[in-house]
Order: sequence, then structure tokens, then C-alpha cells
Amino acid sequence: MIRYFTSSPASKALCSPMLLSTFSHFSLFHMAANMYVLWSFSSSIVNILGQEQFMAVYLSAGVISNFVSYVCKVATGRYGPSLGASGAIMTVLAAVCTKIPEGRLAIIFLPMFTFTAGNALKAIIAMDTAGMILGWKFFDHAAHLGGALFGMTPEVHLTMRVSSAELLSDVLVSDDLSFLA
Repeated sequence: MIRYFTSSPASKALCSPMLLSTFSHFSLFHMAANMYVLWSFSSSIVNILGQEQFMAVYLSAGVISNFVSYVCKVATGRYGPSLGASGAIMTVLAAVCTKIPEGRLAIIFLPMFTFTAGNALKAIIAMDTAGMILGWKFFDHAAHLGGALFGMTPEVHLTMRVSSAELLSDVLVSDDLSFLA
């Protein structure tokens, strides 16, 4: 399980864990938090991309975010294993926040405090950048940043079928957007 479902550049199996580790989680809370964020943004991204393109982007995002993590681990000499879907989920979050920057978001247990999707993305990128520079080890900040950058790339946005105005009117009509940001 550790060999194939955790990613590390020090592992004997280098390629398959880049995808398989996105389906492995440290704890039930880790999995629940990741799945809640994915669920929160999944209907928007599926409406934007379509089901098939969503699957392609999501699976590619897992590999790309792990590759960025590998590069940073080799550069810093920190070879600890990583697991979880957060790099791929960051791609989904970044794609939606980039496509609909004026969308309103809130933190799950603090719904009275809302902010724009664009500001949420900036804050997440700033936190992960600080975490990477300062060597915070609880999260794989490099994978998060790799996922976010992939979600903001023009290649991901060229596959999008729906304009942000259509998406806001069709998908985000409700003011009840309590996303975990």
C-alpha cells in the first residue's frame, strides 16, 4: 500500500504512485475534508467541462500536482511521502475560481463571512506559497500549488464549454454557497 499509494521521489515505484496516491488518504477526516471540497465544486466544474473532460482534467491534475511535488522535494531534499487528492482538487477549485472570480464563497462553519472566489484563490495560493517557503510539513504545499497553477492554465480553460455568465445564471443562482475554502 505504501509503495503504490504514497508518492515520493525516493520510492522505487515513481510513476504509478503519482496517480494512485490521489485515491489514498491518511485518515477519515482527511478523506472527508477532501471529498467535501470536491463535492462543493464538482457540479460547477462538470457543468463547465462536461463529465468526460472533468475526469481527464482531474486525473491529469493528480499526476501534474504530484510531479510538481516531486520536483520541489528533490530541490529541497525533503523526500517524505505524500498522499491525498488535494492537488487534483486544487485544480478543480482553481479552475472554477478562475472562471467565476466574482462567485461568492464562505467557509463551512462560518457562512456569515463571504468572499469572492478570486480572493479565496489568492489567499490559498499565498498560504501554500508561504508553507512551501517556510517548510511547513503538514500539507504538501507544492502539490497544492501545482494543482492550482494547472487549474488556472489556458489549456484547462480552453476545454470549458460554458461562459461564466451562463454558469452564474444556471449553477450558482443560490446564495447558499457554503464552500470549504
